[in-house]
Amino acid sequence: MNNHKLQGLIAAPFTPMLANGDLNLESIPAYYQLLKQNQVSGAFICGSTGEGVSLTFDERVAIMQAWADATAGDKEFKVLTLVGGTNIRECCLLATKAEQIGLFGISFTSPFYFKPANVEQLAKCCKEIAAAAPKTAFYYYHIPVLTGGNFAMIDLLKAIDGKIPNFVGIKYTHEDFMDYLSCLNFANRKYDMLWGRDENMLSALVLGAKGAVGSTYNYAAPLYRALIDAFDQGDFEKANALQQQSIDMITLLGKYGGIAVGKSYMKLIGLDCGTFRLPVRNMTEKDFERFKADVASLNFSSFKSTL
Repeated sequence: MNNHKLQGLIAAPFTPMLANGDLNLESIPAYYQLLKQNQVSGAFICGSTGEGVSLTFDERVAIMQAWADATAGDKEFKVLTLVGGTNIRECCLLATKAEQIGLFGISFTSPFYFKPANVEQLAKCCKEIAAAAPKTAFYYYHIPVLTGGNFAMIDLLKAIDGKIPNFVGIKYTHEDFMDYLSCLNFANRKYDMLWGRDENMLSALVLGAKGAVGSTYNYAAPLYRALIDAFDQGDFEKANALQQQSIDMITLLGKYGGIAVGKSYMKLIGLDCGTFRLPVRNMTEKDFERFKADVASLNFSSFKSTL
């Protein structure tokens, strides 16, 4: 299992919601087709972008099943789900459900209320959850800006190596390039190190990243495919310019309120995913009109994903 490494763009899908805030599972087949049409190779569901921590246990299981059904028969498209949270027993139950449903992978992030005291405690959590789905690829999800689990991932790899048979790698959503490179090179490049910062993709490619998970691949996959192609061809000026386009696009997330702005981008490409649940702030109609004007100034139509 450790020999399997994901490549290319893996989207972190938004969880589609109806106007009343309930799940809109019926839109997931169209969502999958959108990703496939734009050459995205997988989906990391119920993560930060997917509001996993804002969903009930039953809702998360329903989303897993809906994505499994939508992608049935497509062995090339990999679906992973975040099972992380503050309740390790519930994480184990979700992991078991994911394996029963037949998803490719599960992921776990550091508990963020009662926090692990050190890397050894975090490794114990990973071991327990991974054991609940022993035939399913297990990834640790490193996103300390949200969890506060600010451990060096090279230390986690050293604590886990050889002790968790289905541990495959790390979804690395942090800016510590020194730590990332050390993880990439650890044990003769044994582990799959998925890059998780869309705005820093070019820097990660230089270090050797081959696979990346991100929210903006939902609506701007052509931009990142072009960036990767330019890098592979040695056209670093073009790659630099494309990364700047990515940064300019992502800057609007901060300008208009944060993570929920991604659903406004989705609305612009024709797939309405509703709004985010509380406590996340959503954009007002007035802000949405201003946002549309800002997006147009980016020439978004030239690199957006298409239905």
